[in-house]
Amino acid sequence: MISSYASLLQRSVARRVVRSTSVVSAASTNNKSSVQHSFFRSMNSASTIVEDDESDYGFGKSIPDNKIPEEYIEEGEETIGEWTGCTRKFLAPLSVKQSGTEILNNPLFNKFTAFKTGERDRLHFRGLLPPRRVNMKIQKERVLQEIRAEPSMIRKHIILEDVHDRNETLYHRILVDHMVEMAPIIYTPTVGQACKEFAMRYRRPRGMYFCEEDRGHMAAMVYNWPEKDVHVIVVTDGSRILGLGDLGANGMGIPIGKLSLYCAAGGIAPHRVLPVVIDVGTDNEELLNDKFYLGVQKPRLQGSKYYHLVDEFIQAVRHRWPNVLIQFEDFSSDKAQKLLNKYRDDILCFNDDIQGTGATTLAGVLGALRAKGELPTSLGDQRILIAGAGSAGIGVAQVLYQAMLEHGRSEEEAKNCFFIADEKGLLGTERLNQLSPEQAMFARDTDGGLTLNEIVNKYKPTMILGMTAVGGLFSEKLIRDMGKHCERPIIFPLSNPTIKAECSAEQAFEWTNGRCIFASGSPFDPVQLKDGRTFYPTQCNNMFVFPGIGLGVTLCGAKTVTDRMLYVAAEALANYLTEEELAQGKVFPDLAMIRDVSKKVAIAVIEEAVRQGQAPRLDEKALANLDAFVQKKMYDPVYVPLIEKRA
Repeated sequence: MISSYASLLQRSVARRVVRSTSVVSAASTNNKSSVQHSFFRSMNSASTIVEDDESDYGFGKSIPDNKIPEEYIEEGEETIGEWTGCTRKFLAPLSVKQSGTEILNNPLFNKFTAFKTGERDRLHFRGLLPPRRVNMKIQKERVLQEIRAEPSMIRKHIILEDVHDRNETLYHRILVDHMVEMAPIIYTPTVGQACKEFAMRYRRPRGMYFCEEDRGHMAAMVYNWPEKDVHVIVVTDGSRILGLGDLGANGMGIPIGKLSLYCAAGGIAPHRVLPVVIDVGTDNEELLNDKFYLGVQKPRLQGSKYYHLVDEFIQAVRHRWPNVLIQFEDFSSDKAQKLLNKYRDDILCFNDDIQGTGATTLAGVLGALRAKGELPTSLGDQRILIAGAGSAGIGVAQVLYQAMLEHGRSEEEAKNCFFIADEKGLLGTERLNQLSPEQAMFARDTDGGLTLNEIVNKYKPTMILGMTAVGGLFSEKLIRDMGKHCERPIIFPLSNPTIKAECSAEQAFEWTNGRCIFASGSPFDPVQLKDGRTFYPTQCNNMFVFPGIGLGVTLCGAKTVTDRMLYVAAEALANYLTEEELAQGKVFPDLAMIRDVSKKVAIAVIEEAVRQGQAPRLDEKALANLDAFVQKKMYDPVYVPLIEKRA
């Protein structure tokens, strides 16, 4: 038992590093040099990464890397027969209770045509598949060819989700290897359309649904879920899906998409995630009258009935999975903050729209300040205009405010940096009785009700953040005025999907003559101005933060997600940016690096959990080298041998 996690973390700095982080990263992406296990097991990317100086491998002294015996060098992939493109090296087998067609119909175990002859015999489905054995590489090429031949994004989404429903390993392999191409297909902007069409395209059960009829039964219901070790739940009530509003039970597409990113980007194994819809009805008249709608066709529950239902759900899932992380997703503004306030200090949970968006935006703002040649501590010198006073807008303001306090600013100094406007104009103290406590905190004593243009021309903000879901809200005049008052204005239209963005990347760069620093909620293509300059807008997407936060808190066994954890997550993301990326106008890393970004975020969160005494799952070995520990625990989608479990 270790007496002080923090002191051990400090001592670990003095330990000798046998292999550098770059070697670990290289090992994690090279199948020939990493020991791979199934998604039910941790993934080893290298052998011993860190050792104490006194360790001697049992031989009396350390063995340098360049002295590894020749016979220990791993063999390459096969080039002939059914093993072509595969390795025969040892992979720990996975024992499964199922056999025959049960395996072929279970997406967690199914390998399509990649099952070897031995597996087909011992698992009792020889003859149930075409005779040719095709490896994962060829399977992936076939799926990619089909996706790339389809011009429609929603059709691409359907193709990919069809793979998801039949072979989770292949699905996540495609995401891991082609994240830049696949992220817009499985999540924003395409997921919004997928949610709108959810009922018409429903094919296979995925996730769980809880409604008023289930009151009193939820404690038993959760045992209907087949997996015993759930680490992350993403739950929505479907009341505010992206910028599309109330989609009710059709909002299930959001938890499914988020958890795909948890698995592929954050390294959480797919059997350890659970998408959930709390179906409290819908106020969407179109859905109430749609004969194909699959949710409860009644007006939404309100008041105590609503909160009692949610509370029973929380207690039920935590009774079965006491250490599970619950991520609240796309709850309406009038419910989101109240739910977060009720549970955040007592259970492991966070709201991605409030806290995740806030942390991601903070990282983008810190990156933008770096691009301007300013220090992070200059955040408290900015004049920040936030368009949108809902849960996302206020959540971003809260995280930026906390960061200013971290940098040594007083509460009054920090508050004075913010100008938050809703559809009625600048939040002012004359409306205190109409504002939530979180909104009231940022209400200004003077000029309440000013329009965006009036705020820009009077207070000359250095940045404008859009979270209104009002497409085109940032007019040419507004942005040009921003450019008059600020040499390099920071412009972040963060609403999703693309049609809801407050302005496009092309508009922002054109209206500021390429001087702005830009990031958006949905992806935009590179922009070339008339003078030939090209700019590369980056996406301020929560996927840069929430997978790493989830990975970190679940690995260390944290009991809550604290504000400091969110801050260090944002800081880790901001610090990941290279000078070359900043020179290109980017304020977020390349999406292709998302796995490594998530690892760095997870490490930062774990280190903060250690400082707060919230890391009961970590032992001395893990704390000695968190980089190796986190890398080892990240899910890697590869096929492993299956054997039938015997009684």
